[in-house]
Parts: sequence; structure tokens; C-alpha cells
Amino acid sequence: MKTKISFLFFAVFFLHTTPAFADELPANGAVASGHPLATKAGLEILDKGGNAFDAAIAIASTLNVVEPAMSGLGGYGTTLIYDAQKKEIHYLNSSGKFPIKTNSDLMRLPTTDYLKNREGPKSISTPGNLNSWKEMHNKYGKLPWNALFEQAIHHAKTGFPVSPYMAKLIAFSFNEFSNYSQSFYGKDGQPLTEGGILVQKDLAKTYELIATQGVEPFYRGEIALLIDKQLQELGSFLSIEDLRIDVAEWWDPIKISYQGYDIYTMGTPGNGFSALFTLGVMEQFPVQKLKHNTHEYLHVLAETLKESCKVRLTHSGSTEEKNNIVNNILTTKNFLSVSNRIDTHIASHFDMHAGSEGINTTHFVVVDRWGNIVSSTQTLGLGFGSKVMIEGAGIWMNNSMAFSTFEPKGNPMDVLPGKYKLSSNSPIIITKNDQPWAALGTPGGHTIPQNVAQIIINLIDFGMNMQEAIDAPKLAFFEEKCVVCTEDGIPHTVVSELKKMGHSIDNDHIASYIGLSGKIGNAMGVRIVRDHEAISFDIGIDKRKDGWSTTHRVSK
Repeated sequence: MKTKISFLFFAVFFLHTTPAFADELPANGAVASGHPLATKAGLEILDKGGNAFDAAIAIASTLNVVEPAMSGLGGYGTTLIYDAQKKEIHYLNSSGKFPIKTNSDLMRLPTTDYLKNREGPKSISTPGNLNSWKEMHNKYGKLPWNALFEQAIHHAKTGFPVSPYMAKLIAFSFNEFSNYSQSFYGKDGQPLTEGGILVQKDLAKTYELIATQGVEPFYRGEIALLIDKQLQELGSFLSIEDLRIDVAEWWDPIKISYQGYDIYTMGTPGNGFSALFTLGVMEQFPVQKLKHNTHEYLHVLAETLKESCKVRLTHSGSTEEKNNIVNNILTTKNFLSVSNRIDTHIASHFDMHAGSEGINTTHFVVVDRWGNIVSSTQTLGLGFGSKVMIEGAGIWMNNSMAFSTFEPKGNPMDVLPGKYKLSSNSPIIITKNDQPWAALGTPGGHTIPQNVAQIIINLIDFGMNMQEAIDAPKLAFFEEKCVVCTEDGIPHTVVSELKKMGHSIDNDHIASYIGLSGKIGNAMGVRIVRDHEAISFDIGIDKRKDGWSTTHRVSK
């Protein structure tokens, strides 16, 4: 029997090789997340007999505490799940609707301070994460609701060491924090540094209330009243009316067939379809013959990513667009047509522009002993979202609206009151022969679909394991500046050849496009390896951020 494990300093746990997923098994499952304390929280739930859905709530709430800049109660997200009993994949949307009082005219000319209105309190959309956790628990949960928040409460109350990348984010944003939030994230008037202990007692109290009373306090009760009062004082569009009407909704995923595998991601509402579009077009080229990360391969990839950006900018992922996306855009006929337009020797000109999207996000994957899977991307938008923390509750609020496209008015990505935020999140589940084969995802704003497509190609076309597929250096196209960035590890000779082909490559300013890390994404993935009657897990944890930090070495 075979057991495959991927970890260095980061503790990735899974227990025993197992005979099959059809019946209850002795193995508890696998977790991949961006922080070892969140991974540990999820595994403890699995150890106690909880399923992937229970564990996902424990992971998400703990990530809120230990990766506070990335996601949490004040944020939004998208989740793909595999229901092992029904053998079905579903998409749970918690992306949060724009507030009903939103006036996007204040975010464009001729409003004098329109740029200022695109950030801070006016950029806050309805936070949907907590409703999605409750919806998932109502439908699939095994353990009691209050048992799922023990680790989040513990780490918020007693504190934990600040990781290297989190220390950078705190230092970068500290001057924008209120005196209240600085009291948690600073010491003697200075931001906490790496290894400093972050204690969040008000957030602990918030989670204690949620653990005992459910979502009611947050969306209708005392926490909702706090949010409403403070945000109204700050001039936000969000009000208690938006909180009261918020729901997490189940939608159908979308899929394509790629090299004999079925690749699923979130359907509408959302722009995850661009990841599938990239794969569909790339399948029309002899990818294996081009060889991994050669200039010939990366040229075709970059040109395909440009085409994918064009599709995303001209066809929103709104529910009204679903039929067009499924029946016209994600078709072999269209993939072939697009591939035929790509010159395999000369880079094309790109003349479409759009706003950026939040990059400080988190993704996690959990698989349980019964074969249920949760692949979830959750975010605040930018690091610490709007930089608005609710006093008395310790909750960072998102800045979802900042990543809309405000000109021209009424375009598909404009802020429309009561409409869903259309993110590029791309949680992925892959099946082969109708059995789950892998689940993965990454943060990274508009680079999310670009990154997951490359990981999938690495897995399927180049035969990499999950860690290799995630570790491999990536390329990204940034439509805001019409430039390509390549990560370290792609040889200078290859970059030089790409420039000769006409690509505008700007690696000197890569951090300005993708954040302080200067790296593309922070992917997490689990591949399910079947060897006759044995099951093992091939786990990948991105080394690009704190997942592999020595600050948080955890053992079980």
C-alpha cells in the first residue's frame, strides 16, 4: 500500500492508505490550507468524526483568525463541493451582493473625489461567508455547529505568532488602520513584526456568539447593529437591510472535458469560466511536444491568456450570460476558432483594459474519509479589505466594490445595486471516469484562472505530482498594463526569446501587479491516488507565502 505526502516545514497531515471511498473508512482524509493552524483545525474535526463540510467551516474560521488580512466574516467567496453520497458537484456562492443603496456614479467622473470613493467604507459589499458556512452545515454537517469554532476562538483569544508575509501586510497597511485596530495589530505604536503574538479578543467574543447562536447575531442581531451603526457613520452604502436579505445560494457548476478529464469550476454568477476557456484553447495545441516552460509553450500560453481576458471583459459571468458561456464560449468549435487566430511566432497587440482585482485571498481543499470534497476560495479583496474594522467585534470588512470596472457606466463589470460581485475565483474539482481525481485552487485576483489552468496542464499534460505542479514557475498576463510577468525559475534565455516574439515583459515591477510577495498565487491542492483498492493523497502546498514558513512549524 502506498502513502504519498508532501511537506517540509509546513505540516500537511493525512492518515493511512485506505481501501475505497464507497464505505466508511479508517482514514480521516486530507487538508491543504495556507496556514498550519488552520490545517490542524480541519484535521481535528476529521479526527472527531466530522466530514469535509464540518472541517471546511473549522478551516475557514481559523483562517479568519490566523490569516486575518485574507478572508473572514467580513468577506465573500466561492465554494465547489463534491457530494460523495449523491456523486454530484455543486457550487455554493457567497460572493455577496452589492448594497441596495449603492450609487456607482460617486465612483466615476464628474464626482470630484471619485477615486477615494472606490476604497474604504464605500467599497464594502455584503459579507456572505458566514451564511455559506451555515448553509453548508445545514445541508451536509455531521458535528454540532458550536464544535466547529473551537480552534478559531482559541487562537483569537490566546494569540499566535505573526508569520513573515502577514508581518509585511501589517506593516504595509498599519498607517491606514484605526486606533482600535492598531491596538490589536501593534505594540507601543508600531506594527507587530514577524513572531509577535497577535491576540484578537473581540474577534474571539464574536465567534463565541456565533458558535452558540448561529448566524442570527451577525445578519440580524447585535453584530449586525454594530456593523450598521458604524458603517453608516463612515458613509458606507452597506446597511442592515443588506445583511438581513443576504443568502448563500447553490448553483450549478460548469465544466469542460480536457484530455479525458472533466474539469469543474464555479458557474455563474462568477467569472471562473475563463480558466476553462484557457484550457479549452490550449488543448488545441500540441502542448506536450512544445515542452514545459519553453518559449514556444509560454508564447502560446500568453496568447491564450490574452484571449481569455478578452472573453472575460466582453462577457460577464452573470446568470443571464450562462447559456451563452456554456453553449457558445466553452465549445470545441470556439476553442478551435480562437486557436486558429493565434500566431505561434508573433505576440499580438492587446488593447482592452479593466480594473484590477483583490489578490490577498485564501484557498483551501479538504477531502474526508467518505470521499466528500470542499474546494473553497474566500477573500476580503485587498489585504485587510477596506481597512475598516468593526469596533467591538474585531471584524475586517471587505472592499469588494474596488475591483469593479466603473467606465463606461452600465458595463457588465460595473457596480449594480443588488447584483452579485463577479469574481475570478476558480475553485476546481477534477474527475476522471466519473470519480474525483483532484481538487485545487489559488488566490490571486485576475491571475487565479491563469494559475489554476497552468497547474492543471502541469498535472495532466506534463505528468507532475501536485507539489511539482504548484511549485513550477508560472507566467501571468496583466491586462491593466498589457504586460506579461514571469516568475523566477523561468530561464532568462526563455524570457529573451519571448521578448523577441513581441511580448512586453515587466518583471522589474512584478510586485506592483501581484502584491508584496512578488509571486503568482498561493495554490493548494489534493490529488486522490487510486492504486487498485488503495487510496492515498498527493498533497500540494504552495511555497510562495507562509504555507512553508518555519515560524509555524506544527506537528501532530
